[in-house]
Amino acid sequence: MNYVLTLVADREATTIDPGTLAALRDAARAGPPDSLAPGEAVDLPCPAPPAQEALAAALGARPIDVFCLPAAGRRKRLLTADMDSTIITAEVIDELAAEAGIGAEIAAITARSMEGEIDFGEALRARVARLRGTRLAALDRVAARLRCTEGARELIATMRAHGAVTALVSGGFTYFTARIAERLGFAAHFANHLRDDGETLTGTVAEPVLDRDAKARILRELAAAHAIPLAATMAIGDGANDLAMLATAGLGIAFRAKPVVAEAARARITHTSLRAALFAQGYRLAEFRE
Repeated sequence: MNYVLTLVADREATTIDPGTLAALRDAARAGPPDSLAPGEAVDLPCPAPPAQEALAAALGARPIDVFCLPAAGRRKRLLTADMDSTIITAEVIDELAAEAGIGAEIAAITARSMEGEIDFGEALRARVARLRGTRLAALDRVAARLRCTEGARELIATMRAHGAVTALVSGGFTYFTARIAERLGFAAHFANHLRDDGETLTGTVAEPVLDRDAKARILRELAAAHAIPLAATMAIGDGANDLAMLATAGLGIAFRAKPVVAEAARARITHTSLRAALFAQGYRLAEFRE
């Protein structure tokens, strides 16, 4: 069997029951199942990627994510991850805007940018300009309330424990990526730098802006620096500025992504947590680390 179909269930809502498993085995012409986590994740060896229509019919409305990857080379040696709405649950610039009392105005620009309706760099400069005069203490308040996405800690710790390089690559700001990278154990972080006068934000960001092309470039540079083939890399993100990075990686995963990203990505996490990115690589629950 040259491929593996991995099923991951939303463990808060459902399990992979025998009936669903049998239907999916039939749809994929798959071999015997291999449990990765009881009721939550299972591998099915199959000869070829099954038709999406057959999988959808077998799944129905069940909150189960499905990955179909080549059996060889599933475990990746480099991970680049977006931060906002991926590794953390919030959009940092929207949180800063709320501190400045212009939350709705900024959130509208953020939404259009993440959908790919406007250029990311243009949108970032426009939003940062509106933050001029925001006191630096607001950054501390925002940083203190940021929460990591379910499964983020396990994803980073497990991949690092098995020798992978991990990097946070964000269109956000270094003030926050530095803190999240330290909290979760990322080996490196890359983001934009907010300028200030020592007391308040100046409304500008250091150039060049870290945009979608920069994210893909950083992935390639990290892979080259660590002698890792692109086929052995993985990227995770949710917005339009992640598209190039997802397309460059050997495995690009759209995480609870905007429609334009979900449609373009080769793999998607729609129902479950970031734990699914480990199961997709064939990790068993007993191998997870925190």
